[in-house]
Amino acid sequence: MSFELYPAIDLKEGQAVRLYQGRMEQATVYHRDPAEAARRWVEAGARFLHVVDLDGAFAGAPRNWEAVRAILAVAAGAGVSVQLGGGIRDEETVARALDLGIRRVIIGTRALEGDWVAHLVASFGPERIVVGIDARDGMVAVRGWADVSAVKATDLARRMREAGVKTVIYTDIRRDGTLTGPNFGEMEAMAATGLEVIASGGISSLADIRRLMTIPGVTGAVLGKALYTGAVDLKEALTLCRL
Repeated sequence: MSFELYPAIDLKEGQAVRLYQGRMEQATVYHRDPAEAARRWVEAGARFLHVVDLDGAFAGAPRNWEAVRAILAVAAGAGVSVQLGGGIRDEETVARALDLGIRRVIIGTRALEGDWVAHLVASFGPERIVVGIDARDGMVAVRGWADVSAVKATDLARRMREAGVKTVIYTDIRRDGTLTGPNFGEMEAMAATGLEVIASGGISSLADIRRLMTIPGVTGAVLGKALYTGAVDLKEALTLCRL
């Protein structure tokens, strides 16, 4: 199974930013035009972009559709796929995103409602619906990471598997944006649930990527701050993953 890299474009007020541990007040703007970020990663060879509407995650509905359309225009021109998350909490929004050309929709907060996720998987297919499981100290965080639930991340993963989900994006919030390395133990525990796992949070080097590639069930990684700061060169990382 190939290992895919997903350059991240996080949207806040129409700009591409990176947060520190998910804190909206600690946002660094890297591109005022998100389409420029998309073009940068597409030209480096990315096959998939990971886009999150941060404003939407807090508001409960996407707020950056214009930026999403601009990213899609760049991606479509190069045959690159896009997955989108952030505030997608009703079926109408799922359908709207897919109609725009989004390849995969990421369900976060409402993943706690297993029946609803099962309905989405049945309606749109497991290749179009993925679940974002974001955790702080192993417990699921929702609503833009503002609230921590009483649900263990691995328990939610098992419920998602029963709902028909095949792929989850797992983020350790305390590692996100810190460049301190992924939480490998949690990644291994998540992969042990039988789901395909895309790792997110803390990746800081090619060595981190190599180690993730050795974990059975981990099929990819989201790269954010490491790319924007130059800690990881995307072309070099893609070469590593495509050997």
